[in-house]
Amino acid sequence: MPSFDAIIIGTGQAGSPLAGRLTEAGMKVAIIERNLFGGTCVNTGCTPTKTLVASAKTAQMARRAADYGVLLDGPVKIDMKKVKARADSVSGASRDGIGTWLDGMANCTVYRGHARFLDSRRVQVGDDVLSADKIFINVGGRATLPEIPGLASVPHLTNSTILDLDVVPDHLLIIGGSYIGLEFAQIYRRFGAKVTVFETGPHLIRREDEDISRAVAEILTAEGIDIVTGAANLSVSRATNGSGSIALSHDGPNGLQAVGGSHLLVATGRRPNTDDLDAEKAGIALDAHGYIIVDDALRTNVDGIWAMGDCNGKGAFTHTAYNDFEIVAANLLDNDPRRVSDRIPVYALYIDPPLGRVGLTETEAKKSGRNIVVSTRPMARVSRAIEKGETQGFMKIVADADSGEILGAALLGTGCDEVVHSLIDVMYARRPYEQVRRGVHIHPTVSELLPTMMAEFHPA
Repeated sequence: MPSFDAIIIGTGQAGSPLAGRLTEAGMKVAIIERNLFGGTCVNTGCTPTKTLVASAKTAQMARRAADYGVLLDGPVKIDMKKVKARADSVSGASRDGIGTWLDGMANCTVYRGHARFLDSRRVQVGDDVLSADKIFINVGGRATLPEIPGLASVPHLTNSTILDLDVVPDHLLIIGGSYIGLEFAQIYRRFGAKVTVFETGPHLIRREDEDISRAVAEILTAEGIDIVTGAANLSVSRATNGSGSIALSHDGPNGLQAVGGSHLLVATGRRPNTDDLDAEKAGIALDAHGYIIVDDALRTNVDGIWAMGDCNGKGAFTHTAYNDFEIVAANLLDNDPRRVSDRIPVYALYIDPPLGRVGLTETEAKKSGRNIVVSTRPMARVSRAIEKGETQGFMKIVADADSGEILGAALLGTGCDEVVHSLIDVMYARRPYEQVRRGVHIHPTVSELLPTMMAEFHPA
């Protein structure tokens, strides 16, 4: 039975860099991967989807070329096979790079196969039984399918399988009006598909403030995307016209309504890949949703076992998974007591223009009982946005009037997925917003408006 100092299950954005740190510290490490190196981000998440976003943006700018005095002959055409090949190439290069790195890493043995716990110190991979005093779980997550009548009997796509398409759907039906669903909605609309989004809640991206949701809806509907909110009692079936297409029914204001489409994407959430890990044999505690329960340093209830990334329920992003690695490594190797609770929520919605988010929403800030002030600015009053011809959206910053602490921001507009980092850094430095107000930013940029906004706070 091979014995190691540490076993890492999964090569995602926490597992792979942790292997590097542990081997550099002189440990003998086994890392296990049953599918593709790099996990969700590299293979079915950030890397391929943002490559598609770039292709879709190019198509949209080509359609708008005349607005900028650039004349193109003929309509924009999409070669979906080339679009897919480009995304596959970018993902493949990243995946291969991780595999080459791990295979060549001194003191690291790579095992390909499905890992299952035998007990709290032993893991089986195929015919091999590995043992270690330290085990790190980084098994990620996958799409979850809701209980919708008829779904099992019709062809449907998830965020992973839609990446296999090398044709543009005639009409893409999307169940789920949040980050994944909306990104794919805009991507395929810009590729030329008719797109309808169905959201069961009263507004899109329900975790955001309603003004942000409305602005996002306006951006998408302006591009011809149909949005149905409050879609109750969803059901799907094959259309009766013999074409093999899909019919989606829902309760609308005038009773039952049905919409026909050629393809169906289900984007209603994710679940952790813990159901086939045999975690119970190691005594590892899971919550009701299958997430591994961890403390503030990402330790499970079993001594010597940690859980990182999507499977621990502490974050569903590449950056939170990587930060999990940093927290574990800091505590284990650097005598640096980093904690998950020190993390400020940050993420982005990669429609075009993007939404950059940090900290509390305005709604959450108001519920905190603090003395709240808010500053907003439409992108139509941002010189850089005007010059680029991209004036959709607005920026909103929320602060504590008494302490000057920036509590959160929602920046929806051109470049705002980058602009938001100016605020993220100030929030981590725990400096008051006055610090930003006194800063001198480069003109013309979107970021230069942040100091101006700090001088325009008003009571919420």
